[in-house]
Amino acid sequence: MTRLGHLSTEGARPERAEIDRLPTDELVRLMNEDDQAVAHAVADARAQIAAAVDAIVPRLEAGGRLIYVGAGTAGRVGVLDASECGPTFNSDQVVGFIAGGPGSVSTATESAEDDASAGADIPVTAADVVVGISASGRTPYVLGAIEHAIAAGALTIGFACNTGSPLSAAADHAIEVVVGPEFIAGSTRLKAGTAQKLVLNMLSTLTMVRLGKTYGNLMVDVRVTNEKLRDRATRIVEQVTGASHEDAARALAEAGDDAKLATVMVHGQIGAEEARERLRAADGHLRKALGE
Repeated sequence: MTRLGHLSTEGARPERAEIDRLPTDELVRLMNEDDQAVAHAVADARAQIAAAVDAIVPRLEAGGRLIYVGAGTAGRVGVLDASECGPTFNSDQVVGFIAGGPGSVSTATESAEDDASAGADIPVTAADVVVGISASGRTPYVLGAIEHAIAAGALTIGFACNTGSPLSAAADHAIEVVVGPEFIAGSTRLKAGTAQKLVLNMLSTLTMVRLGKTYGNLMVDVRVTNEKLRDRATRIVEQVTGASHEDAARALAEAGDDAKLATVMVHGQIGAEEARERLRAADGHLRKALGE
């Protein structure tokens, strides 16, 4: 039997030994206190996160993918972050894999994390970046995926909530966010899961900013699939160009709901094809296409 009691994420805090005796409002206060500490732990890893983003960007610029791999909560957080990059940034370059397959997102399949060979079955190329996510830093499924990614020539990032883990040692880049023992001992869906969500937010979002998927803090590559997003895209065109709502909506329709293309059209008072060519010449960066 593997012994994991030495891991900080497995520790039991003596000061929480009688939480079942406390009133609910005190329990809420204590959990909120724990949650506030997560942001500080992430801040301590800022340099590691920034280095990871700067390493990811060239790979995605060349057409590679950002692949998240995890088991349990870590896998679910990875799948969640990846699934939201499509509508937000109109990008299919971020994908997530979870131990046990897609069904494990909604139904726990915790035994799947011990299968290192399943991690080695993930499709990876030398162009990709593989981020292994594991609170403990020793999950066999994740380590198997990282070993497979290294053999394929992919860039690897190990993200753990313990220091000096096998995952950190194996990967090209290590991100270690040490959140300490959980409110419920060993329940890494709590602080560790929150830290994973925060860090993956940074990895995907800041990579997309560097790839020109935003103009300032506006999601100019938003994928318009409903009325809320059509309104958002129209407002983006208005904000960037100063156009009226009517003119922005008309340009967006002519651009096939492409807010970035509509913005170049309105700004330059040009047609869709010329605007598309300007964007191509600017590698999709709106600010450059506008001549800024």
